[in-house]
Amino acid sequence: MVKRTRKKAATAASKTLKSKTASKRAKSAAGSALTQVEKGKAKEKTGKKAASAASRTLKSKNTNKNAKSAAGSALAQREKNKRKK
Repeated sequence: MVKRTRKKAATAASKTLKSKTASKRAKSAAGSALTQVEKGKAKEKTGKKAASAASRTLKSKNTNKNAKSAAGSALAQREKNKRKK
């Protein structure tokens, strides 16, 4: 099942990207979330760097609600690690 960014999270990501006070990490996570907006078949996945930025954004006490929403959306769509057996 392919996960996509919904309208509410996409709006939060857009606000984060436009924000003058948002950190680079928050903007990275927001950009990743926006690349996966529900248009047709979403094939994009959140990469390792964007997932790390999203994780740090969620852990930060200084991050606003919009940035955290976008970061959560990006993390939900990250690539799953496949372990070799």
